[in-house]
Amino acid sequence: MRPLRILYHHRIAATDGMRVHITELVRALEAQGHQVLVIGPPAGGRRQPGASSRLESFVETLRRRLPRAVYETLELAYNLPAYLRLSAAARAFRPDVLYERYNLFLLAGLFLKRRLGLPMLLEVNAPLAEERAAFGGLALKGAARRCQAALWRGADAVLPVTEVLARQVRATRGGDRGVHVVPNGAEPHPTHRAAAARLRARLGVPEAAVVLGFVGFARAWHGLAWAVEALRGLPAAHLVVVGDGVEGLDALARRLAVADRVRLLGRMPHAEVTAHSEIFDIALQPAATPYASPLKLFEYMALGKAIVAPDQPNLREVLTDGRDALLFEPDSKAAFAGALERLCGDAALRVELGGGALRRLTETPFTWSHNALRVAALGGELAAISSASVHAGRRVATSVEAG
Repeated sequence: MRPLRILYHHRIAATDGMRVHITELVRALEAQGHQVLVIGPPAGGRRQPGASSRLESFVETLRRRLPRAVYETLELAYNLPAYLRLSAAARAFRPDVLYERYNLFLLAGLFLKRRLGLPMLLEVNAPLAEERAAFGGLALKGAARRCQAALWRGADAVLPVTEVLARQVRATRGGDRGVHVVPNGAEPHPTHRAAAARLRARLGVPEAAVVLGFVGFARAWHGLAWAVEALRGLPAAHLVVVGDGVEGLDALARRLAVADRVRLLGRMPHAEVTAHSEIFDIALQPAATPYASPLKLFEYMALGKAIVAPDQPNLREVLTDGRDALLFEPDSKAAFAGALERLCGDAALRVELGGGALRRLTETPFTWSHNALRVAALGGELAAISSASVHAGRRVATSVEAG
């Protein structure tokens, strides 16, 4: 397949896992010889996540202080400068395809596709109209649903990250055509045992301790309070949390007299996240939204970690209980604690599940390089169809003029 020129459009100001997804997919596409031009908020797809960017902080301040309807109107207004940037980029770059990360009210890419006849691939990580209505609050609900439907129907190919999410996309599009599940990924990462041992020592974690680890923004529904509570019955276990949103966990740990076994490390650059994840013995996914493809899950697998996660359809697309993870009954604190107790007491099982997770990642494969191959193959097919249509139209026009 010939190298593609891919115009990659997004509206991500955050410096968290969403930015990692952009960075890793772009890097994999470029490694395979494709040219990728990223158009989005400052830092494009290149910045490694670490401390919050100024733009991210500014956007979050606006979200908190403005009435929801005003903030959402500004999101719609963003389409004008976004379209102008995209249009200028398309004239200069002459892309074969447009690849866009779906965001609510973001219609600029769809406008460009319609004006230029540019093939469009739309990556969908969540049904944002429903998600924001349920969790973040949404004033312009009707407009949000119409924008989401227009994007999902208007793209030539839609790439939901799970089969669960794909069912909703198919219902909106009216069938299977153009819907391709492309989950998150990670690249296998060899563990540096000596460095991990030094890091454990620096954090004050005893060599014999079993480290329970979590990566990401710790929202209340993630269930990390369960992990803190479970420490009372796991005297050899320590908990390490890498990420923001841990307010209240330290107070809970003090109240339960386990604070000396809890490390809340905050946000850090992605390379450091990986290094800290190497010290985990058991990687935690206490909860997940029913349609998500959690990035942390694949990164745990890439490090060969024993995983504890809820037994729900979207996670069963990736994990198999007893083979590459221990899956527990969702929303059951007792089942979660039971899985931790079993793994803490069975080092051989931890090794077996970790090895199974790494094999699952590499053999399926759930890697960024494989995702890039799939994206490029779909983009190449759409570009070829578009090119053939253009040539056919020119032949018809020439024939008409000659007649």
